Amino acid sequence: MLKKRFFKTKAEADVTFEFACDTSTSLINSDIVELHADFNNWQPIPMKYIKKDNVFRTKVRLPTNQNFHFRYLINSNEWHNDHKADLYLPNTYGTDNSVVSTLRTK
Repeated sequence: MLKKRFFKTKAEADVTFEFACDTSTSLINSDIVELHADFNNWQPIPMKYIKKDNVFRTKVRLPTNQNFHFRYLINSNEWHNDHKADLYLPNTYGTDNSVVSTLRTK
């Protein structure tokens, strides 16, 4: 899940990335979830487990009016997309990447 907060005085947005522990993913809190994205050359960003919400979460500040590709890597071997991403686009590995848009809509 994606949550976005735009700033009035900056050309930036805080984007919160969340990956849920639910029956479709079979994740548990001891698993390792990382965010990989083109905005940081696909380097892993660790996601913290939030027990009360049963999700892995991280927040990143991104420039506005752009699209960014990303995916979640689970336990260093299983790729997942965000089921609530703004868009999905093919990648060079024959699968799709999730896309987050920081386009201001208001």
